[in-house]
Formats: sequence, C-alpha cells, structure tokens
Amino acid sequence: KGGAKHRGKVLGNNIQGIAKPTISRLACHGGVKRISELIYEETRGVLEVFLENVARDAVNYAEHVKRKTVTTMDMSTR
Repeated sequence: KGGAKHRGKVLGNNIQGIAKPTISRLACHGGVKRISELIYEETRGVLEVFLENVARDAVNYAEHVKRKTVTTMDMSTR
C-alpha cells in the first residue's frame, strides 16, 4: 500500500472544552447534590489523565493488530 504517511497533529489544551455544566451533569448522574468550585479543575485534570490512558491503550492495540485506524472496539477493550 503506497501513499503518503502523515501523522495527525496534536491539538492544544482541549480539556478546557469540558464545560462546568457537563461536569455538573456527570456528577448529578453519580448522585452528587452540590459541587465545590474547586472540583471543576480537579475533575478536568483527572479526566485528562484517564482519557490519555484510554487513547494510548487503543492506539497500542490498533498497532498490535497492524492497523492504522483506531476503531470503537479498540476503545472498549480496556
């Protein structure tokens, strides 16, 4: 298979795109009644680490089975 090989560009700090209402909604689903203001940044940090680990594992799995495309099944094999 020929063709140019290019890597996707690494985007900036998109974790700030996780808005306060989104975090509040997730907390409500978890049974939380009220949230301290400090929780939002802490939640973004924890979420960022978790998502980095999931993405890294999915990429490693796709490479292991000799694919260049990460599929939804790769994301759920964690």
